[in-house]
Amino acid sequence: MQNLEMIVKELTEYATEEEWFEFKENWYEENGIGEYISSMSNVAALLGKENAYLVWGVNNDTHEFTGTTFTYHRDVKNEPLEHYLARNVVPDIGFYFKELTIKSKKVVVLVIPAAKQVPTAFNGVRYLRIGSSKVNLNKYPERESQLFDILRNGFPTMESEEAYDQELSFRKLFLYYEDKGIVLKNSTFEKNLGLRNKDGKYNMLAQLLSDDSQIPIRVSIFRGKDKASQLYSVREFGNNCLLYSLDKVLEYGDVLNIPQADEKNRVVQRKEVPLFNQDAFREAMINAFVHNSWIDGNAPMITVYSDRIEILSRGTLAPKQTLNGFYLGVSVPVNRKLSDIFLQLHISERSGRGVPQITSIYGREAFEFRDNSIVVTIPFDIMKAETDEVIEDNEKKLNDTQQKILAEMRKNSQITQPQLMEILNIGKTAVQKNITYLRENGYIKREGANKNGIWKVLK
Repeated sequence: MQNLEMIVKELTEYATEEEWFEFKENWYEENGIGEYISSMSNVAALLGKENAYLVWGVNNDTHEFTGTTFTYHRDVKNEPLEHYLARNVVPDIGFYFKELTIKSKKVVVLVIPAAKQVPTAFNGVRYLRIGSSKVNLNKYPERESQLFDILRNGFPTMESEEAYDQELSFRKLFLYYEDKGIVLKNSTFEKNLGLRNKDGKYNMLAQLLSDDSQIPIRVSIFRGKDKASQLYSVREFGNNCLLYSLDKVLEYGDVLNIPQADEKNRVVQRKEVPLFNQDAFREAMINAFVHNSWIDGNAPMITVYSDRIEILSRGTLAPKQTLNGFYLGVSVPVNRKLSDIFLQLHISERSGRGVPQITSIYGREAFEFRDNSIVVTIPFDIMKAETDEVIEDNEKKLNDTQQKILAEMRKNSQITQPQLMEILNIGKTAVQKNITYLRENGYIKREGANKNGIWKVLK
């Protein structure tokens, strides 16, 4: 079992809080804590997490360890807090408090197990966490129904979810395996590949591997650096057996990766430089296909801009995957059976080298974790004339996003990060990373409190 101190440190590495963990400094309200236990226990079940965490001693905005004066050794009307909470939380889920010392600071962690058989309630009310809010579950019937379904039948997977179409054919699947030197047998392939759910119906895995997956997979190309620019073309690679769709997308990546002639310092032979790293692109694309949340009927989204490729996969990390484990290359597949098939066909190795390979080339900033998706950015290595590359030693060139952020801050010194996300059409992580860069390099500074302060543009 992972050490609790390691878990807390890892939570602070997330760009923003998520629904299954919350940071506090010295806040205390006994009924509020009870509502957190109910809401976070239920959302942990919805997300497939084993536990949720309420942490005191960490700043909500900076995620720095500040220490806390909060103690759970207190009474509520002459009743110990833990006993008061346990008496009012139904059913008993076994939550517990733990006091730690991290970076010489006192930290208190409330570990909240996910709901198991029925939703967790506090004082007779079943709560749910939506974003940063605690809400009454019965006011959200669709989410309530989804939670009950998970508690009854388990977390939905490609193997358990029924296919849209039960009249499926698999001629292309047989051909693909044959090309790889593997013979599928009509009498056993469905069982061996896990193409039917427990009710004997074709599942979503079967849908994807059938001759017509009925799921579009598109590569969109824009002339500029954002979606406000002209859409140049849209290529369709879906509605096919997923294995062939992936091959076609990878082949199209070869077409896009146009070699450029490097004329600098050339003596005899011209050196050709690819537009982007082909190995990183391949690993990112295969990961997107393996870990995509296909049960929602949505494919990965591939978008090509003038300076980069963005590969978006739906969903989040596998429930038992950690952020640190993800970057280290610890393989925890979101779709295990699909991952097994890719491994069998030597499409992937499950060696865990994909993410480390990408970060070794482009850094961790290549990955952006959004609310319900993961985006990998593959930047273009565009050759420029030497005259364009001469930059003064003390001058740092800003990217397009950073320039836009500066422009918006000049127009509105009180602009918020959510407003920048909406205006620039980028995620939270991208906004925060670019603001951090601008602050650290002396372009902007914050005056006043986080909530009521203003931005001052210095350059």
